[in-house]
Amino acid sequence: MSGSGVRLEEIVLVRPRGFCAGVERAIEIVERALAKFGPPVYVKHAIVHNRHVVERLERMGAVFVEELAAVPAGARLIFSAHGVSPAVREEARRRAFTVVDATCPLVTKVHMEARRFDREGRTIFLIGHKNHVEVEGTSGEAPHRIVVIGTPEDAERVQVAHPERVAYLTQTTLSVDDTRAIVEVLKRRFPRLAGPGKDDICYATQNRQNAVHELVAQVDAILVVGSANSSNSNRLVEVARARGVAATLVESYADLDPACLAGVRRLGISAGASAPEEIVQELVRNLALRHGARVRELPVVDEQVSFPLPTLLAG
Repeated sequence: MSGSGVRLEEIVLVRPRGFCAGVERAIEIVERALAKFGPPVYVKHAIVHNRHVVERLERMGAVFVEELAAVPAGARLIFSAHGVSPAVREEARRRAFTVVDATCPLVTKVHMEARRFDREGRTIFLIGHKNHVEVEGTSGEAPHRIVVIGTPEDAERVQVAHPERVAYLTQTTLSVDDTRAIVEVLKRRFPRLAGPGKDDICYATQNRQNAVHELVAQVDAILVVGSANSSNSNRLVEVARARGVAATLVESYADLDPACLAGVRRLGISAGASAPEEIVQELVRNLALRHGARVRELPVVDEQVSFPLPTLLAG
């Protein structure tokens, strides 16, 4: 790792980073369910998008599945933090699963808004990534009314039968800047466009992106700790690159390519909302030890958010 071209002098560790309240809640739900019921406990989709988290819970007895057909009738089933469609909920009820819902409350808010706009007879523009599991779950709330919009170009092209009855919602883990650009196009094209009472992009996604905005002015390059399938982690990389700073997504120190440190003196580090802090600290420790770099924290926002556990597991 101390190859030619690496002259690392300072590591700037931004805060907030890593786990958000929704992720902490979802992981605790799986841990408590395993403690209360014993293994196996089945989980629909990865509880959060992080390989280290999933593998640790698998060792404890969690079984992650994509289809409910893989779950024995009457088993204990947890819905992941990303949420599921009404069709999945109905199948779980029909097959008599004991269900514990780990859907992030901020995702649940988007589902409720989709149902409201559906009742109002509006076409719903859902801004997000078409194949992301959160978008699939939200789309299931009003499949005949929701149109997924991924880019400003999509927003320019979309046509609807009743342009005076439209609304928009967003995936919770998007780039704030990219989402704003899409909403601006939709508002220009559809002057009567309705929207959520409060932004759908979650507080943690916004805070981590704002923290990276601050970080880019102080470093030569940025490492974002997170998994490749983590939407919010990838957005942090994009935010840094959009401001002219090289950024690399890395799952852990073991996965780090030394080439991304070539010529870097001041290195910034952030982490997506599903990245464990111990993985971040392992990365920082190894880089500091190998290069003799000093470590400095950059506090941007102090988060004081928590979500209650489901009644079945509370107490």
